[in-house]
Amino acid sequence: MFPFHLAIPVDDLDAARAFYGDLLGCPEGRSSETWIDFDLFGHQLVVHRAPSAAAPTHNVVDGHDVPVPHFGLVLDWDGFQSLADRLTRSGVRFEIPPTVRFAGQRGEQATMFFRDPAGNAIEIKAMRNPAALFEKNQDR
Repeated sequence: MFPFHLAIPVDDLDAARAFYGDLLGCPEGRSSETWIDFDLFGHQLVVHRAPSAAAPTHNVVDGHDVPVPHFGLVLDWDGFQSLADRLTRSGVRFEIPPTVRFAGQRGEQATMFFRDPAGNAIEIKAMRNPAALFEKNQDR
């Protein structure tokens, strides 16, 4: 499997470095005065100093207002809990606090949403049954 590459806008590189590097624990790669590469759990995340062009909105998923746009990762169940605990202890303000969606269904998942200092929405999730990640809904 190949890692993804994602570039996102941030308005403060020092705040991004503290958030992604220190809080989330992502090792820093190359950088310049206008961008920083991070190893986001094996994927390449590049933060570029730029004003955000996205007009945020929300869509309802299993009764929660999910921020759009957003990006994120799928971790294993224990890794999700460990990160959720670290973010909670650090006082991160959650848009959707760590919770379980689709409880009791094949697609059951733990999820949480929060924003980086530039306002980019991030979802971290874990599938109870990892094989169900790309399954279609049974009623469609």
